[in-house]
Amino acid sequence: MSAIRFPEGFLWGAATAAYQIEGAVDEDGRGPSIWDTFSHTPGAVLRGDTGDIACDHYHRWEQDLDLLVDLGVNSYRLSVAWPRVVPTGSGAVNEKGLDFYDRLVDGLVERGIAPMVTLYHWDLPQALQDAGGGWANRDTAAHFADYASVVAGRLGDRVSHWLTLNEPYCSAFVGHLEGRHAPGVRDEATAVTVLHHLLLAHGLGVQALRGSGVAGQVGITCNLTSPHPASERAEDVAAARRLDLYENRMFLDPLFRGAYPDDARDYYDGITDFSFVREGDLETIAAPIDYFGINYYERHLVEADPADAVRGWRRVPDPHPTTVGIGVHPEGLREILERVARDYTSLPLIVTETGISLHDYVDPAGEIHDAERTAFYDGHMRAAHEAIENGVDLVGFFPWSLMDNFEWAWGYAYRFGMYYVDYRTQERIPKDSARWFAEVTRRNGID
Repeated sequence: MSAIRFPEGFLWGAATAAYQIEGAVDEDGRGPSIWDTFSHTPGAVLRGDTGDIACDHYHRWEQDLDLLVDLGVNSYRLSVAWPRVVPTGSGAVNEKGLDFYDRLVDGLVERGIAPMVTLYHWDLPQALQDAGGGWANRDTAAHFADYASVVAGRLGDRVSHWLTLNEPYCSAFVGHLEGRHAPGVRDEATAVTVLHHLLLAHGLGVQALRGSGVAGQVGITCNLTSPHPASERAEDVAAARRLDLYENRMFLDPLFRGAYPDDARDYYDGITDFSFVREGDLETIAAPIDYFGINYYERHLVEADPADAVRGWRRVPDPHPTTVGIGVHPEGLREILERVARDYTSLPLIVTETGISLHDYVDPAGEIHDAERTAFYDGHMRAAHEAIENGVDLVGFFPWSLMDNFEWAWGYAYRFGMYYVDYRTQERIPKDSARWFAEVTRRNGID
């Protein structure tokens, strides 16, 4: 394949999240999060794994920032742990928590790496869940805006990119409908209410960041999918549109059109009447942002579920899944980028996550040969470049993840990192993909 080059100033980064790497869950005033509670619930996480120690990043952050230097990246996506900064979700601020992120951001700037800060990557303070149902309670959106102001007040002069939320789909539907993520609720009406309150929190968070005078750009990141009907049958085409509503349009339409999709009320008829939407909410949600982040993992073939002709859809199992049951489809990334740019916004787009889980191991020579990950990134970067050639204003690419970490309900069983983490010794070992990616960042492209 031919060499490709990305635009001048393209953001090459790597992504992590606080609960997945930090550990130190009870140090320096941090309060418990819903993921602390969930991961300690028997049966919730594979093999009973928790994020109590994770990658011990809280103590090893300087070493980890040096890994970024080795990768040659010019940006780094991290998240701030809400319970480390405001332990009970509202009220008293924990200065020691802010101090940690102050040091982290300073360390990045000193290394010439631009910080991209996610304010909410799923670790809601447990106190807010206990007090009023967490995101099911509208007040949580206001508390989020207050927390955003606190973080912006300390870090706002040095952070180049802000993300209010990471993947509201997962927080709403995986956490409150499927129950596979914290807080483990299984109720569809609650899930749709949570979705709205998350998007409202985003809008209020944008206002808070702008009101704090942050120097950086402000956005949000959504995990989007590329659904396709499994056949040309009308019922499969309709099923694919229903899945698209559930996974994509329920987020894109409010953010960029200031309204929920026209077919949302029919889809959720008998489940919710959308009475949680108050006057002015949708205008707040659709507040102008500076860029849009996209996490991409899945391209689906969709067929109708004959047991439910009104709402039913089924994802056709991929014939060649990876270790987490997801197939590898780089073309889906191009499809999503082009769709968002064509149908929703002319804003700059950033791939804020994409990655592959493998059963990585250290061989007798001390090496980790993850050729499949290198091929995965090569294919997805080429797909992203095709989107650029087709007119998409794509300005950055952030692989998931910098290092192996606590992968939510999968615990430590699956490895997405470019650096292997020996959780017993906390040693970081570069995989072949890390060395390959370092060449990509230095060339600003692929040879």
